[in-house]
Order: sequence, then structure tokens, then C-alpha cells
Amino acid sequence: MNWTGIEFAPLISWLLILGLGGAALLYTCLAIWSQARGSSLRFLTFAVLILTLLNPALVEEQRKPLKDIGVVVLDETPSQQTGDRLSALNSAFQFIIAQAAAYKDSLELRVVRVRHDGVSDAADGTNIFTDLAHTMRDIPKRRFAGAVVITDGQIHDVPKSLNELAGPIHTLLTGHRNEYDRRLVVKKAPSFGIVGKPLEMTLRIEDSNMKSGHVRLTLRRDGGEQQEISAPIGADFTAPFTLEHAGATMFELAIDAEPGELSSRNNSAVVSINGVRDRLNVLLISGQPHAGERTWRNLLKSDPSVDLIHFTILRPPQKHDGTPLNELSLIPFPIRELFEVRIGDFDLVILDRYQLRGILPSSYFGNIADYIKGGGALLEAAGPAFADSFSIYHSPLGAILPGEPTGNVQLKPFKPSITAVGRRHPVTSGLVGDEPSKSEWGRWFRQIDVTTKRGHVVMAGLDDKPLLILDRVGKGRVAQLNSDHIWLWSRGFEGGGPQAELLRRLAHWLMKEPELEENKLSAKMRGDTLEIIRRNIDGDNKSITLQSPNGQSETIKLTRRRDGEWGADVPVTQTGLYEISDGDQTAMTNSGSLNSLEFADIRATDRTMRPVAKATGSGLLWLSAAGTTNKPKLRRITKGRPTQGRDWIGLIANDDYIVTGVDKISLLPTFLALLLALGGTAAAWRREGD
Repeated sequence: MNWTGIEFAPLISWLLILGLGGAALLYTCLAIWSQARGSSLRFLTFAVLILTLLNPALVEEQRKPLKDIGVVVLDETPSQQTGDRLSALNSAFQFIIAQAAAYKDSLELRVVRVRHDGVSDAADGTNIFTDLAHTMRDIPKRRFAGAVVITDGQIHDVPKSLNELAGPIHTLLTGHRNEYDRRLVVKKAPSFGIVGKPLEMTLRIEDSNMKSGHVRLTLRRDGGEQQEISAPIGADFTAPFTLEHAGATMFELAIDAEPGELSSRNNSAVVSINGVRDRLNVLLISGQPHAGERTWRNLLKSDPSVDLIHFTILRPPQKHDGTPLNELSLIPFPIRELFEVRIGDFDLVILDRYQLRGILPSSYFGNIADYIKGGGALLEAAGPAFADSFSIYHSPLGAILPGEPTGNVQLKPFKPSITAVGRRHPVTSGLVGDEPSKSEWGRWFRQIDVTTKRGHVVMAGLDDKPLLILDRVGKGRVAQLNSDHIWLWSRGFEGGGPQAELLRRLAHWLMKEPELEENKLSAKMRGDTLEIIRRNIDGDNKSITLQSPNGQSETIKLTRRRDGEWGADVPVTQTGLYEISDGDQTAMTNSGSLNSLEFADIRATDRTMRPVAKATGSGLLWLSAAGTTNKPKLRRITKGRPTQGRDWIGLIANDDYIVTGVDKISLLPTFLALLLALGGTAAAWRREGD
């Protein structure tokens, strides 16, 4: 494409040229007013000189036209996966591409796909204008033809100042008008709570048709049993619950789907609440003073979350040595209050070298046994008396203790070691200083010989005999330590050992801390990755069934990570509830925000883009209406003309170009200007002389 025109290249500054032109004009006017001869000829001479100074030239440019750039924005966020929206989007996109092919010489289309690369993106919703602005940075304004946005209208980053938007920005809406949907909203939920204390979360069921009444709400805890609540529609309500254990508890909330509802995906929610214990109540009964008594006391007293009640029996009641009664005890031993009235208030009972000395009636030992079966915890730290006739094994506690004494007490030095089962058990797995070939721990010098009846032997002593046995009884747990020399580790004898860590794990396992469960299936989100951990004390590995938020299931093969533990890292792309199962256990976790903007309202709407269309003079059309499909025609229009009609949208033709070459031809060569000036001057002199 060529262009021809006249160009001026002044030989001197424009100010001087204007000054000379003004002087010449003034002189000519005076000459004409005085009726001097040759005035017109002198004016022509001045005009030739000034035109010469302007240096006019005929210019011819070789121009290369540039294509205009249009942008097509495709909303491919999760809300677009509802119904037939994606098919409508793809159909409209292909239709626009086919029509744009007719303008391939003058129009270039750039496609922007708005997606959620990670599950965390759903929290911020659909950000179409952010992605559009990023693309516009590389497009010159003089070449921008306009944009076409294909979306369901659920857009969450519409600029507040619409006057700054470059138009046109046309909107093609997927979905249908007046769609019906119902959703469950978690208005308020605690991030943590006290175990055993009543808690509540605030919920709301929103119905787009403003229906009233009640619906069934199911609440399921950690994939287990569920409870049902009659929940009102359109009003805030509270759902009561309690935490049964420390650590994370996953609550799954769901309401029944309504006929004609757009999607049931937002009918459920998952809330994770961390449980903390409020002042653990521990009862420590020492049968007689000994060197290790301080170990237990220091461990428990150093923990600010523990309320410790400690009694040491200094002498049996049947002993008569003439000591006045008022000097035998500062306070009476409250055996009835402890073992009958308040036994259920304790989280852990520790019997340290306790023996039958006639202080506690047999029925009280029965109360302790019942307490364990009902969900309590017992730690038996056995001393030499456990092997004789005064052993508590001969009380009702014998029925729940996992180790039966043989009557022998081994008085030989030995190093405690972790058994094969212990390497898989979370209480003893990975203790500092333990090596399969050689233990770095210090020696102990006494072990009570027992026969294992049940439970798991996680530590061994002399001749691989049971040193630490863990067992479950009913709903409770029992730990039996068959030595009273663990205090040597706390003293650092021969390098000591992980006494504090072992006792801490042991106490927390007894009190049912989820992180120390020996058989556990867990799922945890780390960014956009689902971490699956399966712990099994029997050492068997199973495949995991993973169910995604969209209902699809797949089998996940786990790989060994350490003794007794297998895991897998699965990348996730969907927001919502993920549930895993190994056939025996179930675990779940939630990906993304609790109340993400993306799923706050999934109904198609023109409300968000209507102001944009008005501000930019653009089109706003539904692709589907009254059972029909509307595919607007694509036109090229010039600037200043309407950019949309009832069944068409327009992209601006800017006619931009670049100059590839320039040819110049002077219109008043120097020699010609000199001849004209001299000729004009000579003619004026001759006229004046006549």
C-alpha cells in the first residue's frame, strides 16, 4: 500500500519564516495602499522566496498494513464444568474462529484460557480481567480490535473504574437464565476446641428460589458414624458437636439434593477442627519410695498442661512400730474419693512399683479395671514386687495386664532394644540412639520376667524378653513396663537414652493421640498435593481407593517410606472433599478454601458483566435462550460506529501500518526558485520604470 502527499522541510526556523512572511505581507499591503506600481510582482517575488525557504517536497510512502489484534477469553474455571456450559463455550469459540478466518489478512485472534492451575486458586474466584490485562500489555492500543469473553458470568475481579477499560469487550454467556440452586454455607466454625467440651458451628442453607421449611443435614465425624439435624432454609442456625480426641478432627457436612437443582457439589462442606486437651488429669501412685520415683514426677510436673495427683505409700497400715498416729501422715489417703468417686475424671493412671499391701480393697482394683475397659489408660511400671505374692497381677487388674509374671527377677546388666514390631509402632519407632545392629543406649540392671499373654512387645531386654508391652482393653489402653530402671537414662548413666521422648510418646499413646495410632490412614493437603499416609503395625501394604470431589474413584498404590509406614503424593486439581479408604479405615480431607468464591454461587448471571457492556458499548448475549442456541455473527467495523447489534458483535478495524520506504521529490528546486525570484524582481523594476 502506497501513500502520496506534500511535506515541508524548512531551511530555517519557522519563526523566521513567519516573520519574513509577515513583513512581506505588510510591505505588500502598504504598496497596494499607496498604489505603487509593481506591487503584485514584488509580492509574487516574496512568495517565491518564502516558498523556497519552506522547501516543499512530494513524498511517497510505501506502507505495510498491520493486523488488528482481538482477544478471546475462555472461562474454563470449575464453575464452567456445570451442566452443558463447557460444550456451549467450545461451540461458540469454534464459531468465532471460523468467522474470524474470513478476516485472516487483517485480524489476529489471541486466546486467553482462564483456569485454576491449583486448588488454592478457587478461593479467589474467577479473575478474567486480571488475565485480560496481562495479555493487553503486549498489544499496542492502536492495534486492539476488541475482546470477546465467553463465561458463565461468575466473575470476581470486575474493575471498579470501568471508564479505563479499552473496548469493546463483548460477553457471551453460557448456562441459562434463572437457574435454580441450593448450597450449604459454613458461616462460622472454630479452628480449635477443648476435647469433651460442647462446641458449635454456624451454618446456613441458601436457596435461590427463596424456599422455606427444613431439610436434613448430616454431620459425619472422621468418616465414621453420622448424626442428623433438621436445618432451616434461609436462616442461620447452629450445629452442636464435641471433639472426642486431640489433634485434627474432620467434619463432613451435607444436605440432601433438591430436584431440579443446578448442582449438588456445593451441598456439602468439610471442616477441620483441631482438638486440644484441657489440663490432663494424671494419678500417680508410688508403692514405695525409690530412685525412679522422681523421674515420673519431674516428667509430669514439667508439662504445664498436666494436673498431677501423686501419692507415695511410705508404710503399710499393718506395721506397728510405736510411731504416734499424728506423725504418720500429713493428710489421710483419700482412697474412696480417688478410686470410687473420681476414678473416671483421670485421663491416665500410673502405678509405679505398686504392690498389694492391704491399703486398697479388691473392689477398688475392680474399679480401675472397669475404668480402663470404659476408655481409661493405665501405665504399670513394675518393680520386684510384681514377681512375688503381693503382685497386683493377683488383683482384678491381672485380667487386663498383658504380661503375666513368672516369679523371676533378672538382676543382670542389659541394653534395652526395639523389637521388629516396635520399629513399626509409633511409640518406639525412630527413637534417637537406636540402631538395628547396636544400641547406643545406657544399660539397665533389673528386669521382671513375664510371659506375654496379648498385646505388642515393642521393647525387649535380657534374652529378648518382653520389656515394654502395649495393649488395648475394651475402649482403653494399657502399657506395662517390666523394669524400674528407666531412671538411669534420665541420670545419663553410660550415655543415657531417650527417656523423656519415650515416656512422652507412651503417655500420649495411652491418651489416644491420633498422631500415635499404630494403625492409621490419614490424608493431608500440602499445597496442591494430597499426601496419603498409611501406618500399619502388621507390616502389610494395601492399595488405596481415592474418591475425588466429582465422584470419580481411582486406585492409588502406596510405596514404603519407613518401617510400618507407606505413602503416596497425589497432585490434585479439584476443589472439595477427597476421601480415601483401604477397606478397613476411611480418611478424608478438603482441598481449597472452606467457602471459596468460585463455588459461592455457581448460577449463570449477566449481573457482573452488564456494567462492563454499558461502559464499553459492547454486546451482552446469552448463548442459550428458550431452548435455542444463539451464535452471534462477527463483523469488522470502523471507529466511531456501533460495535454490537441484536445478533452480531463487532471488532474495530484500526487500519494501522508501518512505513517500509519513502521517496521524496522537491517541488521547487533551487535553480528554479532563483530564476523565478530574479525574474520577478526584474519584472517589478521594469514595471516601476514604465
